[in-house]
Amino acid sequence: MIDLSKSSIDFLKGKYVAFIASIILILLSIGLFFLNGLNFGIDFKGGTLIEIETQNKIEISEVRSSLNSLSLGDIQVQEFGSDKNLLIRIEQQQGGDQIQQNVLEIVKQQLMNDISETINFRRTEVVGPKVSGELIQSGTIAILVAVFAMLIYIWLRFEWQFSLGAVIALLHDVILTIGVFCLTQLEFNLPIIAAILTIVGYSMNDTVVVYDRVRENLRKFRSKEITSLLNLSINETLSRTIVTSVTTLLALVSLYIFGGEVIKGFTFAMIWGVLVGTYSSIFVAAPLLTYLDVKREWNTTTAVDSTK
Repeated sequence: MIDLSKSSIDFLKGKYVAFIASIILILLSIGLFFLNGLNFGIDFKGGTLIEIETQNKIEISEVRSSLNSLSLGDIQVQEFGSDKNLLIRIEQQQGGDQIQQNVLEIVKQQLMNDISETINFRRTEVVGPKVSGELIQSGTIAILVAVFAMLIYIWLRFEWQFSLGAVIALLHDVILTIGVFCLTQLEFNLPIIAAILTIVGYSMNDTVVVYDRVRENLRKFRSKEITSLLNLSINETLSRTIVTSVTTLLALVSLYIFGGEVIKGFTFAMIWGVLVGTYSSIFVAAPLLTYLDVKREWNTTTAVDSTK
């Protein structure tokens, strides 16, 4: 295992650059959200999704031409994994869930009649307007509840200063993750919500490790200047942070390359989340404590006066 606990990197020296970079990225993410928006998948927009497989390569234009004759509104056809697999998305139709089911059957019949190739329907999904609206609401609530729960947890375990720093770092990670999906226009669906919740847990775990060492050093070094103490704490936990991040990324990159198209969005979100979560634990959560007036009085009974 890499031992970086004896390193003496001055992480706090670059805190202003890190803060400015983070603020710029947050503002860009918010701007992209309002300008580009998220490319909501069928989970949130509602409609019909069909994945088909054929024995030979099939032309996208042929499939699109066949389905356009049905006058079902916006229809997206794209290759999915290989040139023998196509993913078809059909916009939500007016009416209830039964209308969406009827559309699915009509589309399947149209494809079998018009396409000369033998078609294997690998996946079909139908989401009605009511369900899609509920999913958007539930996904938003899940993220907010997770962040609020972390706020309370850190407040009870440490102090309010630590809690505020951790939640700011969490919001930083969530906003940048949403921003990168606005920029890339990758499909934003339920698995991405699951990825964001996982990112919240991962980032918080990283931050707690650093904060726990900060608390221990506050007890140990009562007269040590806060910037030096934070640098010491980050360096002492650096081995754990790097090894955890690298091993997690190795697994995620393998899944992204070999896991197939279905989980590609999820693994991309996780890879990005691990990167920004590690960054925020070191360059956002810890440096914020220099501005939040962390108190030492609460642990003076067990402290020793040492500056080494």
